[in-house]
Amino acid sequence: MDATVSSRADFPAPHEIIALQTHSPIKELKKALRLAALARRDALPSDYRHDASLKIATHGLSEIRPLPGDIVSGFWPIRSEVDLRPLLFGLHERGARLCLPVIIDKQTIIFRELDKDGPMIETGFGTSGPPEDAPVVAPGFMLVPLAAFDERGHRIGYGAGYYDRAITRLIELGANPRLIGVAFDCQQVETVPDEPHDVPLEAILTESGLRSFGSIDKAN
Repeated sequence: MDATVSSRADFPAPHEIIALQTHSPIKELKKALRLAALARRDALPSDYRHDASLKIATHGLSEIRPLPGDIVSGFWPIRSEVDLRPLLFGLHERGARLCLPVIIDKQTIIFRELDKDGPMIETGFGTSGPPEDAPVVAPGFMLVPLAAFDERGHRIGYGAGYYDRAITRLIELGANPRLIGVAFDCQQVETVPDEPHDVPLEAILTESGLRSFGSIDKAN
């Protein structure tokens, strides 16, 4: 990421919480659910998060089967998030290409291809990503960070809307990425309030396994 971008304090990370002006009961409810779910996640012991992340990798490698050459987006963990690196590198060993989100401005993230053996740079706000000369790609599978989810596959993001806009843009371009949310079990809520712009996930991956709301195996 350009230094002029990564040094600016007014850009939130792609999966960081920001304070938003809420103007509707739905947004207020989402905010409350988000904060409660993240508090539960933060309260998990670090050894539990470590072991749960390995379980998530095991389940993911068993259930998610992109074809060789398919592009999978993930995220480098910050704070108390799931550590996706074991899953991402396992998918790479099976032939998948990897990419990570990078902030461009207050509204936009792009996905740069990740070279497992290449350099990583600071992209601001505790995140790391591929350098500026890495190819910009359109992922076919997206491992999506989230604050909370329900049993229908609806998610609550971190409040900045980066992923919602990125998913919409990819769909408009005809990419139609497969959307798989990744979280810990404790982040589940009873019901996520629906909004017209919401795009449901195809599956949720947690330490208990993968709960699918549709086929995510491109080989089928």
